[in-house]
Amino acid sequence: MKTIITLAAIAVTTLFLSHRPAVQVTGEKVEIKNFGKPDEVREFPKGKVELVTVGGASIGRATFQPGWKWSESVQPLAKTKSCEAPHYQYHLSGTLAVKMDDGSVYECKPGDISLFASGHDAWVVGNEPVVVVDFQGMVDYAKGKKN
Repeated sequence: MKTIITLAAIAVTTLFLSHRPAVQVTGEKVEIKNFGKPDEVREFPKGKVELVTVGGASIGRATFQPGWKWSESVQPLAKTKSCEAPHYQYHLSGTLAVKMDDGSVYECKPGDISLFASGHDAWVVGNEPVVVVDFQGMVDYAKGKKN
């Protein structure tokens, strides 16, 4: 429970920081990044991932537009049967459906915190964009694989 509360606090802080003017401060004991000035942006059909690296960890803010589906938008880049990235996410907006390779299906809504292992497809449900902050699975997400 303590881990969930800590993760929620981090996610809420990330949300607030993303609405401040772009600032990058680094120091011996302090490192602040902002999604307003990401280190990297990866775009793909109907979506994008903005990445910041803090303390050696990559954190991604993903935005998926209505009609986005991993197997249609990202699979051609990943060249894998299903998404192999594990995800540890805080859901900010929209509804995201996730179908695991075993056939089980889950829906994530704003305020949810989810942990999904490798081996899934996902898609936007409805007409509202999905925005998530991912603390684990975006390092190689939507990077094209070499044949």
